[in-house]
Amino acid sequence: MSDRAAPPLISPDEQVVLYDGTCRLCNGWVNFLLRYDKYHTVRLAAVQSEQGKALLRWAGLSTENISTIVLIRQGKVYLRAEAIFRVMAGLPWPWRILALLRLLPATLSNRCYDVIASNRYRLFGRYDNVQSLIADHPQRFLDR
Repeated sequence: MSDRAAPPLISPDEQVVLYDGTCRLCNGWVNFLLRYDKYHTVRLAAVQSEQGKALLRWAGLSTENISTIVLIRQGKVYLRAEAIFRVMAGLPWPWRILALLRLLPATLSNRCYDVIASNRYRLFGRYDNVQSLIADHPQRFLDR
């Protein structure tokens, strides 16, 4: 990815998590980050927002029917379990310890992720519209 232009909307030292703004599980994950990411290590954008779509296009991902958490950090794109583990590594103790799950074989961790992701609406529900979550600081969400 070294020949790819820098991602739009974020500075090189920022990282952003793209999430499904209508998914109850995904919104729960974002609320978890809002509560425990005390150092404000990640910015957030719903994949349905114009900012989220611009970053998906930059990453070469579809802007329709995205079914994964996406982490963009230092010009690289991380998906699925790897994205979750990398975000967890930046959280304070005790949450940081969960990043050790990255040591599991990627096929196993991504298979578990895929099972949950493909059943997330059935298991956790779905909102009719993208939820407007309460930011813990003014720059947390890209689309505000």
